[in-house]
Amino acid sequence: MNSFLFLARSHDYTHAFKIQRGLRFQPQTPKNSEGESVAAGKFLFTSESVSMGHPDKVSDQISDAVVDFCFKHDPMSRVACETLVTTDLAVVAGEITTQAPLTRQAVDALVREVVTEIGYVGKDEAEKAEIGFTADKVQVSSVFHAQSPHISQGVDTGGAGDQGMMFGFACDETTSLMPLPIHLSHRLVEQQADLRKSGKLKWLRPDAKSQVTVEYNSDGTPERIHTVVLSTQHDRSVMISKKSVDYFTDDARQEIIDKIILPVLKKERADLIKGNLVMIPPGKKPPKLGPQDIACHINPTGCFLVGGPHGDCGLTGRKIIVDTYGGRGRHGGGAFSGKDPTKVDRSAAYMCRYIAKNIVAAKLAKRCEVQLSYAIGYPDPLNIWVGTEGTSAVSEEKLVQLIREHFSLTPKGIIETLDLRRPIYRETARHGHFGRELPQFRWEKTDKADALRKAAK
Repeated sequence: MNSFLFLARSHDYTHAFKIQRGLRFQPQTPKNSEGESVAAGKFLFTSESVSMGHPDKVSDQISDAVVDFCFKHDPMSRVACETLVTTDLAVVAGEITTQAPLTRQAVDALVREVVTEIGYVGKDEAEKAEIGFTADKVQVSSVFHAQSPHISQGVDTGGAGDQGMMFGFACDETTSLMPLPIHLSHRLVEQQADLRKSGKLKWLRPDAKSQVTVEYNSDGTPERIHTVVLSTQHDRSVMISKKSVDYFTDDARQEIIDKIILPVLKKERADLIKGNLVMIPPGKKPPKLGPQDIACHINPTGCFLVGGPHGDCGLTGRKIIVDTYGGRGRHGGGAFSGKDPTKVDRSAAYMCRYIAKNIVAAKLAKRCEVQLSYAIGYPDPLNIWVGTEGTSAVSEEKLVQLIREHFSLTPKGIIETLDLRRPIYRETARHGHFGRELPQFRWEKTDKADALRKAAK
């Protein structure tokens, strides 16, 4: 009997629980934020997301803007692009072989376009200095050279661009077949960005992080939303000073609850709001929570004026769990952004999601995880593995057989199936690569579900 160890954290405790085939959970008794026990047989699981203005996501979007630029001009481009951002500086480097006019001037323009779209702009010199990373002030340094010919000689014949293992996951917790904690976390930072860009909350700035803890029943079904954390950068209009220390106001915290958290939770899973949303003010005695109340930690450090690349250095590929399943499914370790689809780190992970989602959509499993692995320069996957946590309607061996019959798993087959030689990647670099059913995200389609269902009979 296979068993896997997962780790879930909720504020002041670490809760390890086993998932065994057949979904028999054996959790330690978890505590809520007031130290009270969660009902026996239940457990908590947490995932986080970050906004488009988070420094690592700024880097991801710049790297993928370079990929898109190359693909607009040359669909056969080979791209491996990394970006570093810090105070008023963006460094863009990598190995790129392309017919695209990727000059220093072109990269400079791309960086400023991305930074402008994200929202790092200032109305005057004082605000620009305070933000510390704005589209018109950032210095751009770019260094590129061609991809190694020793890699090309294996890829040109249809082989994988690197070795490695990739995972995909799907479950029936949401309509997009994503795990609920990461789904809600993404929607929260999307709402933050929407309110900021529309001017409905004028004091918001681009950097933000969200985190959602969900309480689950012993069979793995969501019982209720347990805790929400949302930290967002802001301007000085929502700050007060006490004894020369700056603080974010409680009125602004309540506005975030009323205009970001509550609308998102109501829209996505109103049935899991079992109590009141209760603000936990930092530095004060926490209020008494009812057994079904949702604890809301808003800017829990006290203030978030300094943010973005001015507050923290950002790098491409540092948010791989945010980009995927929030820790619910495994991760092979390879980042996505900045890579063309001959790099199976990216393209095969998209295919794994496509396979897993279609298996769940076909109702062949409630939860499905798929692994593929590759050797550099070799076209066929070295293995196909499927795990369903005991929820499958057919054997996992049968699912592997169905995958072999219905999906083309060579790098060439993946690229053609998902139409990956297109300038679609900049949009993937914010709010998650999975779970958003946009027309250009072919890996989110469930067009194989009917065929899988029929073939499984």
